[in-house]
Amino acid sequence: MALQPGQMLSHYRLIEKIGEGGMGVVWKAFDTALSREVAIKLLPDALSQDADRLARLTCEAKAVAALSHPNIVVLYAIEEAEGRRFLCMELVEGRTLAELIPDHGLPVGEFLRIAVPVTEAISAAHRRGISHRDLKPRNVVLGSAGQVKVLDFGLAQSPRVPENADVSDLPTMTQTQGGFTGTLAYMSPEQIQGLPAGPVSDVFSMGVVLYEMATGRRPFQGKNAAALITSILRDEPIPPTRLNEAYPPRLDRLIARCLEKEAKHRLPSAHDLLWELELLRSEIGAERRLGSAIAVMPFADLSHEKDQDYLCEGIAEEIIIALSKVKELRVAARASSFRFRDAGLEVREIGARLGVGALVHGSVRRAGERLRVTAELVDARDGFEIWAERYDRDAKDILAIQDEIAQSIVEALKVSLTAKERQALKKPSTTDIQAYDYYLRARKYFYVYSRKAMQFAVELFSRAIEQDPAYARAYAGIADCSAFLYANAGRHATDLERALAASAKALELDPDLAEAHASHGVALSLGGRHAEAEQELESAILLNPSLFEAHYFHARDAFAQGKLEKAVRAYEEAMRVRPEDYQSPLLVAQSYADLGREAEAEAARRRGVCLAEEHLRLNPDDARALYMGANGLVALGERERGLEWADRALALDPDEAMLLYNIACIKALAGAREEALDCLERSLEVGFALRGWLEHDSNLDPIRDHPRFQAVRRRLT
Repeated sequence: MALQPGQMLSHYRLIEKIGEGGMGVVWKAFDTALSREVAIKLLPDALSQDADRLARLTCEAKAVAALSHPNIVVLYAIEEAEGRRFLCMELVEGRTLAELIPDHGLPVGEFLRIAVPVTEAISAAHRRGISHRDLKPRNVVLGSAGQVKVLDFGLAQSPRVPENADVSDLPTMTQTQGGFTGTLAYMSPEQIQGLPAGPVSDVFSMGVVLYEMATGRRPFQGKNAAALITSILRDEPIPPTRLNEAYPPRLDRLIARCLEKEAKHRLPSAHDLLWELELLRSEIGAERRLGSAIAVMPFADLSHEKDQDYLCEGIAEEIIIALSKVKELRVAARASSFRFRDAGLEVREIGARLGVGALVHGSVRRAGERLRVTAELVDARDGFEIWAERYDRDAKDILAIQDEIAQSIVEALKVSLTAKERQALKKPSTTDIQAYDYYLRARKYFYVYSRKAMQFAVELFSRAIEQDPAYARAYAGIADCSAFLYANAGRHATDLERALAASAKALELDPDLAEAHASHGVALSLGGRHAEAEQELESAILLNPSLFEAHYFHARDAFAQGKLEKAVRAYEEAMRVRPEDYQSPLLVAQSYADLGREAEAEAARRRGVCLAEEHLRLNPDDARALYMGANGLVALGERERGLEWADRALALDPDEAMLLYNIACIKALAGAREEALDCLERSLEVGFALRGWLEHDSNLDPIRDHPRFQAVRRRLT
C-alpha cells in the first residue's frame, strides 16, 4: 500500500515526499517521540521486499553510522515498521548542487565554498575505508543556512579484494539486469567495466563533479549510454579553463589528475584532492579580500655598477615588514614573493600563484650619494596600475622613502588603520643610515644559509649595532645566525650563548617585536629549555599570527621532544600561513606516518614534492629543496628518482651538516645502510648537533640497531 502524507510509520508522521530515485524514496517526517523534523528514507513500494535493495539500504546505514563529519548527513536510526525497513536521518532542507550549477559554471569563490567541504566529507569516509561510489551533484545538498551535506551512501562499501584474485570473477554491485547502479555520467572507467571501485573511483567522480561545477557542463558527452561509455573510456575532455577563464591553470591540472583513465595515475584519495584544492585556493585567493592581499617583489637594480642588490632586496623586505603590522592586510612572506624574482611571469600569473590582489614592484638607481627609487602598486587581476611614485633623494633618506611607500600603499588600498598601526608604520627600526646599510648587507648573507655566509652576517649585524646600539632587529639577526651555527657548525657553546644573549637583548629593546620572540624561542629550544621556548614562540604567534617562522620552529621544537600531535598542529598552521612552502608538508608527513595516519602522510608528501618541483623550476640549485624532495620521493616509493635528487643535493654542498644529516635519512629509507651511516658520521664531523632529531627521527629507524649508529648517538650525549 502506497504511503500517504499524515500516515504514521512507527512514531514518525509523514509530512511530504521530498525525493525519489532508483535507490529509494525520501520523506520529510515528524518524530513524535523527540519532537523534531527528520528525513525518512525507504525503498519504493515495488522494491520494498527486494532482498538486494534491502541489503543496500542496510549497507548505507552501516556506512553512514561509521562516519562522523559535519558535511555528511547524520543517521539517527535504522528501523522497521509496517513491514518496511527504513532509515531515519537528519533533515537537510535546501537545494541540491545539481539545481544550483549555472550554465556557465559557478563563480570561483562559490566553487571552493562547496568543493572543499564535499571533499573533506569524502576524505573522512576514505580514512575509515569507506568509498561512496555514487558521487554526483544530486547527492550534495546546500542547506538554507549555507551548510554543505553529502547524501546517499547507498552504494558505499569498503572493498576487500584478495591479493591474487581474478577481478573478472569478482561479484560487484555495479551492473544489474543490463543497467547500472549509480549514475553513468559520473562513473569511473573501472566501475563501467565492472571492476572493484574504491577511493580512486570516488576521485574520478569528484573530478567529473568539479568539472561540471566550474564549467556548467560534464566532461564526457554522449547521446545514449553506449556513446557516453565510449566517451568516458576514451575521450580527453576540454580543459575547463577554456570554458571558464575565471579559473587559473591549476584547475586544469587538478581535474586532469582526477580524470586519468587508469586508476594508478589518479590522485589516490580524496585527501590528496583536498590538498590540491587548498593549493588552488591559495592561488586564486578565493574567500579572501584580494584587495587587501598583497605581495612585494624585490626591486630591480638599475645602477650602473649593478652592486645594489642587497639594497633592492632590503627595501622590499622592509616594506613587507611594515605592511605586515597592518592587521587588515594579508602580506605574502619574503620567501613567497622573492622566488618569482627571475621567473619571467606576468603580473596576473604571479598574483594568481600567490593568491594576492595587488603587487608592489619598483627599481633602485644609485649614483654616488643620490638615489632614484621608483615604486608601483599594480592590480594583479588585470595588470593595471593603482599607484606609482618616483623618489629622487639623498641616500640617507632611504628610510623615509620606505616609510612613504608603505603609507602610500595603505592609502591606495583604502585600508583603515588603528592609531597603533599608524604609529608603527611611521616608526623606523633604526634612524642610522650606516647601521641600516650594514643590516641589509647582513640579511643578504643570512638568506644564503651556509656556515661561511652566517659568519659574515654576524660580523655585519655587529657593525650595525656598533652604529646603533638600540637596533633590536640587528640583535635578532645575530641570534638567528648564531642559532644556525650552533645547530650546524660544531655545537659550540659560545654560539648558543650568543644566540640567547642577543635575542634577549632584542626583546629588551623591543618587547613587541615578534621576530625577536621567535629568535629567542629557537635559541631556548636548542638549549633544551623547551617550556620556555614554547612560551616565546607562542608569544611571537600572538604578536604576528602570519609569522611563518614562529609556527615552523614551534613544530620543530615539538618534534625534537617527540610530541608528534603538537608538531602536526604547528606544521599545519605553518602550511596555512605559507601554503606554497615545500618544507612543512614534507616534514609533517613524517609525523603523520609515525602517528599511523598513512593516507594523510602520503597526501602531504605528494603535496610537498609537487611544491619542491615548482620551487626547483625557479631555483634549480637549491640543495634544501632537492634533499627534502628526495626524502618525500623515497617515502612514496620513487626510490631511484629520490636518490638522484639526493646525489644532486650532495654534490652542491658536500660539507654542510644539515644536508649530510638529511642525506643519511634518505639513504636509510632507501635501504642503503652503510651509505646512510657514512653521511651521518660525516654530519657530526662538520657540526650537526640536533640530538632531539637523532633520537626521534623515524627516518633513521632502519639503522638504529647498527653499532655505528650507537656510536654516533653516544657522541651527541
